[in-house]
Amino acid sequence: METSTPLTGQPFIELVKQRTSCRSYEPRPVPKAHLERMLEAAHLAPSACNKQPWRFAVVEDATVRIRLVNESFLAGIPMKWAEDAGAIIALGMKKSAITHRVAPKISGVDYPLLDLGIAGEHLVLQAEELGLATCWIGWIKPKAVRRIVGWPRSIEPVGLITVGWPVSADRKTRPRLAPEETTIWL
Repeated sequence: METSTPLTGQPFIELVKQRTSCRSYEPRPVPKAHLERMLEAAHLAPSACNKQPWRFAVVEDATVRIRLVNESFLAGIPMKWAEDAGAIIALGMKKSAITHRVAPKISGVDYPLLDLGIAGEHLVLQAEELGLATCWIGWIKPKAVRRIVGWPRSIEPVGLITVGWPVSADRKTRPRLAPEETTIWL
């Protein structure tokens, strides 16, 4: 059996261990080539019946980022730190009739949310490989996000991902549950 060598020289598990949710960014832009690479990784994600329900809006403009933070985050959890991120990527969902509306009613599984989770995680892991930091934000007002990024009603906003250059002090490992607390073997 032949083993392959990682392209970056960094084993995948080390990349995953290194990734944390960043809440302290240096206020500087993210190169467009980095954002494009992250979106490429997201677009390569698998999806139910290959419907690719994800839609992305990349917000680089500081004025629009501040609007997103001030108008589309739910109240109660202050997240002003998000204004310093070099970009905020809105994740939206465009549902198809059969795969995303009928199938979940039969199976009870929300396929497009699974698909967006996979695509979003591809995006954040690619960011990590590029030396960037990210934070998923689900504490949002979808209608406000839709209005600010200009999506039609057919696209349902489901989350935001901040991306930028981390303040190094924020890059600490967060406590994790032990595998035996989260996994059963049969």
